[in-house]
Amino acid sequence: MRPALKPFHVRAEGSGPGRRTVLAALAGAGAAVALGAGTATASVSSPGAASGDTLFIKAFPDAETERLRLDRSLRASDFIPTGRYAAPGTPVTVRVQSAHGVLPVLHIGTFDDYHTNTELRAPRTFRLRSGLNEVADTYGGPVYLSFAGHGQRAAVTFVSGTERMAVFELGRTSEAEFQRRLDTVTGVPWVELVTDRAILTLTREGALLYRTEDHAALMSLFDTVIDSHDRISGLDSGRPLDRPKAGRYHFNEVSVVPKGVGAYAWHGFNGFPRAYMDRLCTVSGLTTRGWGLYHELGHLNQQAAYQAGTLTEVTVNIYSLAAQRTLGRPSNLLTVDAKTGLNWFQSAQAKLGTPGLSYLDDLGAYERLVPLRQLELAFGDDFWPRLHRLVRAEHQHDSPVEDYDHPPEAEARQYRALATYASRTAGRDLTEFFVGKWAMPIDRQGVAEIAALNLPKPDTDPSTLTD
Repeated sequence: MRPALKPFHVRAEGSGPGRRTVLAALAGAGAAVALGAGTATASVSSPGAASGDTLFIKAFPDAETERLRLDRSLRASDFIPTGRYAAPGTPVTVRVQSAHGVLPVLHIGTFDDYHTNTELRAPRTFRLRSGLNEVADTYGGPVYLSFAGHGQRAAVTFVSGTERMAVFELGRTSEAEFQRRLDTVTGVPWVELVTDRAILTLTREGALLYRTEDHAALMSLFDTVIDSHDRISGLDSGRPLDRPKAGRYHFNEVSVVPKGVGAYAWHGFNGFPRAYMDRLCTVSGLTTRGWGLYHELGHLNQQAAYQAGTLTEVTVNIYSLAAQRTLGRPSNLLTVDAKTGLNWFQSAQAKLGTPGLSYLDDLGAYERLVPLRQLELAFGDDFWPRLHRLVRAEHQHDSPVEDYDHPPEAEARQYRALATYASRTAGRDLTEFFVGKWAMPIDRQGVAEIAALNLPKPDTDPSTLTD
């Protein structure tokens, strides 16, 4: 992961209105229009207000705090959208007033992890002080805030230097108003669609390609997919440990992807090139052909405890399959391979019991997903939610992933964790399932750890089950 860029300060001055005035304003923020549950409110009708408007924001745990709580490999977003754009090199003046001393951070720019200009691969970060702050960014871009804490409040006034973006906010912006903004806000090169759970950042050119879509339906669909991932992750029990991630997920149009890559995930965001936007930006495409988005969002939900490098592109599809079921779509595991005439259950099961079978060497990506789906078929739809909760309860606190090539000792530990957590969740000894049938690389220590649990054998052989 790249090191954080050093914040750039031009000047900070003046404290502005007194503390009593700030407290009064923040206390009344609840009457304003919400930018997102538990994140921000605004004194105007949308997050895309012109310079001079004030955002009343409420702090929530930052991305790394949430990654640790959820035992995930990647940090997700902790950005608060402002609906504002800063032009390249233009001084931006903001006034910050804090009721509790905790200060927000300002960010300018978008994520584009493979951009040819390395300085444009992530938003630039600016630390703010109380009072007036003036900052400028060489490249410009959408403006965001982050505000790490636990319910503290602050007011951020955009005094000058920003422009209104064309923004659609689910539940607060009508389709007619959004279309008017697309027609009138022509000088800003970015467009955003926002819900309480999602930020979709698009180039203006990309957004115009799909302007005839029902944007309320589209963004509701984003929330539905996010909710499907939450539910398979067991983030619905009501316990503080099992609450959904604070803040939004960020989906970003990007300019470059590596050859052969349709989309990608990394710390803070999911990246989608223009070629994917027929699925990213259309209701039909995201519903019927949205596996790529379900998959990339899944990477932001993967738990580190059992994410061996060779499982990264496998366990991620636990979440993809959950999204398909939520949307009433047929499982990708039931897709028939034109070469064999078999679906992935059938082709994988035909290999079980063959001499020298290797889970890693002899099974394709979808075939390796089959046993993970079979655990749900054998032990209930709540199998993965229960396993996620168990992992969180034991506070793994793994380091964030920096690449997907794990050292051998980490691979062995994470395969052991998968087998032991699965056995504990099922209440059954799954040694034969993992090692005997699927030939996963569970080492002797892993076999011994499962044996030490003294669990009964499964009533039914899970490896025989199919959708």
